[in-house]
Amino acid sequence: QLPLVESGGGLVQPGGSLRLSCSASGHTLDYFAIGWFRQAPGKGREGVSCIHSNGGNIDYADSVKGRFTISRDYDANTVYLQMNSLKLEDTGTYFCAAGLRPGLESYDYDYWGQGTQVTVSS
Repeated sequence: QLPLVESGGGLVQPGGSLRLSCSASGHTLDYFAIGWFRQAPGKGREGVSCIHSNGGNIDYADSVKGRFTISRDYDANTVYLQMNSLKLEDTGTYFCAAGLRPGLESYDYDYWGQGTQVTVSS
């Protein structure tokens, strides 16, 4: 098992920013591709961004390109999702996931966190 933990969610106004973190206490993330997903109420899970274990092969959903940035800090054993210019439609529960290869589909990943809530509201 890989106990992924997300943090950094919260309530923010449209146009604001949040930085989400994904970590795994006691386990290294160095060898895993990490993906960020989100799920809005009443909707399916959507792939947001992903990054290879080597820090490359970064991809984003079209809906977040130019606004979100994924990165990883090997010393901190953490993968970040910087979210800028947030919109109402970015509201949802955000999950990080770990697998052997990056992708924006759920089936690319074997381990999932419990999620962190992001609410964009005026």
